[in-house]
Amino acid sequence: MNFSAHAWVLRERVIEALNSSLSLPKALEAARGPLLEFTPADYMGLCLITLGTTVDFQWLVPGHRLALLDEYPKWVDHDFVRPPIFARPNEVLRDSDMLTRRELEHSALYQRSRELDLSLEHVMAVLLPANANLLGAFTLYRDRRLAFSEEDAARLSSLTRHLLNAIRNCRDMQVATSSANLLEELYSHPDSAYLIAAPPTREVLRSPRAAAMLERWYTRSELHSSGIPAVLMERLTALTRMDADARLQNNVWVSLHADDYRVVRFIELPEAEGPRQWALVLHEIPLSIPLPEGMKKELTRREIEVAMGLLRNWSNEQISGELVITVQTVKTHVRSIFEKLGVDSRADLLYQAAHLNKPV
Repeated sequence: MNFSAHAWVLRERVIEALNSSLSLPKALEAARGPLLEFTPADYMGLCLITLGTTVDFQWLVPGHRLALLDEYPKWVDHDFVRPPIFARPNEVLRDSDMLTRRELEHSALYQRSRELDLSLEHVMAVLLPANANLLGAFTLYRDRRLAFSEEDAARLSSLTRHLLNAIRNCRDMQVATSSANLLEELYSHPDSAYLIAAPPTREVLRSPRAAAMLERWYTRSELHSSGIPAVLMERLTALTRMDADARLQNNVWVSLHADDYRVVRFIELPEAEGPRQWALVLHEIPLSIPLPEGMKKELTRREIEVAMGLLRNWSNEQISGELVITVQTVKTHVRSIFEKLGVDSRADLLYQAAHLNKPV
């Protein structure tokens, strides 16, 4: 990413804003200014798509209201953006990648935008699969005849994993309205296994279920002076020293034991003043964890077999031998699985599969 120094500053401001709240509308509103400057556009919107017996569309549009999106359920079947981004998830597409200029100007959505005095001349969008049942379609609009460039697409691409992380964090943490309410909610929920820590050495609280799990997992000799297991404190300390991109690669910790996986996801919490606190979300996952049906629907038959091998903690070589395919073919399938399911790593696949099988 060969951005200018000013562009890097703007990008950091966007990422900081996306992590500033566990309310998704508030996080998007905070990110709107620097994002529309970093990737120049006039409007932005995030459509949360919930899959189930029916498909639900919820538009979050910070800043200027877009009347066209208020009417979206009436026009969804005419949305020329939806089929291309669904076909290529996690890939930023410009309108020129979707249809010709003539087709755009004759589309029902474009015509309706002109009737509403919007004139949405150009669009750039990306589909972000948060999990098998929740998708986020993030879209930028320009109301002037200035096409999005390849550099614009590269800039948005550099933010997609952070947008996806914001969607997941807000949903995982149940969109509490304040830090105090969040801690109260986490502690009171009987199925919650959370530990809240304030680096470098202070534990704020742990839920009863987390206390029971950690007592089983670790002996006294394996604890840090704070009372938090030393191995988790080491990971947390390392995360606080990483930049935002590196944190996304390392925010899920997995340890394999005789009968199960121990999985911890680290989520940085918003804080108005003072140091940021972190939530450690704990899971115990049996080695025989099934691949959720929602994930299976996104994959081919062979990708399902490879994904099941990943969930069994098999190496690429073990999967290759079991399925009688080359290691390179396994690697190709793994890349495709990660892209289709919107996961960053094997650890993230395990966490997301566990979350869908038994949500926290």
